Amino acid sequence: MNRKIAGVIGAFALLSLATPSMGQSKIGKIEVPSYELNNLSKVNIKSFKKNANGAYILFDGSSLEGWRGYNKDHVPSKWSIEDGTLKFSKSPAGIEKPEGGDIIFAYDFKNFELEFEWKISHAGNSGVFFLAKEVKGQPIYISSPEYQLLDNENHPDAKQGVNGNRKSASLYDMIPANPQNAKPAGEWNKAKIVVNKGKVTHYQNDVKVVEYDLRSPEWIELLQSSKFSAEKWPLAFTLLSNVGGKSKSGVIGFQDHGDDVWLKNVTVKAL
Repeated sequence: MNRKIAGVIGAFALLSLATPSMGQSKIGKIEVPSYELNNLSKVNIKSFKKNANGAYILFDGSSLEGWRGYNKDHVPSKWSIEDGTLKFSKSPAGIEKPEGGDIIFAYDFKNFELEFEWKISHAGNSGVFFLAKEVKGQPIYISSPEYQLLDNENHPDAKQGVNGNRKSASLYDMIPANPQNAKPAGEWNKAKIVVNKGKVTHYQNDVKVVEYDLRSPEWIELLQSSKFSAEKWPLAFTLLSNVGGKSKSGVIGFQDHGDDVWLKNVTVKAL
C-alpha cells in the first residue's frame, strides 16, 4: 500500500478512537487534553440588513453591532471604526494600555459566501477565520482554517512555509494561493471565502486561488503534515479534523497579529 494513503487511513483510524466528549480523551496512545467551549451571547442574524445580492451586511462602516472579541463580551479597544472601515490599530491614538485580540462576528454560520475588502500596512500580517469555536483559554486557530492576509513583498512569512503557502489568500501553512495576485501593502484587495458542505474555496481579487474539502482524507493528510498534527498538537488536531463540530458551523473572525489592517464591505450570504 502507498505510504501516503496508509498514513491517511491510519489518521482516520486514530480519529475513530477519540471520544466526542469535551473531557480528556485519546487519539490512539496520544492524550488529548480536555477543553471547554464558551457560551457567550450570539446575535439574531435576521435583524441585520441584506444588500442587493441577498447577503447580510456584517459591517456597514458605521456600527460594530454584532462584533466582539474572541472569547470576550466586548470589542477590544485596538479595533475601531476609521473612515468607514473596520480597523485594527497596533497603537491606537489616545488610549492608554489598549486591549488587543482577535475579533469575531457573533453568529454561527454553516454554508455561506463571505466577502470583504482588505488592505494591510507595510510588512503587515493578519488573517481570517471561519467555522471557529470559542474554546476557553485557546487561540481561535485551534479550531479554524485561516485565510491569510499579508504584505507579500515585505513580511518574512512570505518566504517561509512551503511553495508560498503563507502568502496572501493561502490556506495558511497548508495550501498556497495560485495564482498569487495580491496587491501591495496600502492597496485594497477583494476576498471571498465560499463554504458549502465542507468544500471551501478561496478567491482573491475575483480569481479562484485555493480549493479544499474539510471532510476529506486529504484534509486529514494536510493536518498531519502541519503543526496541527495529532503528535504535535493533539487538541488542535481533534478540533480541526471536525471543523465546526457537530453543527458544522462556527463564527467568522479577523486576526490581531500586531499589525495595522483595514476591512470594509463585510457581507455573508447564506447558502
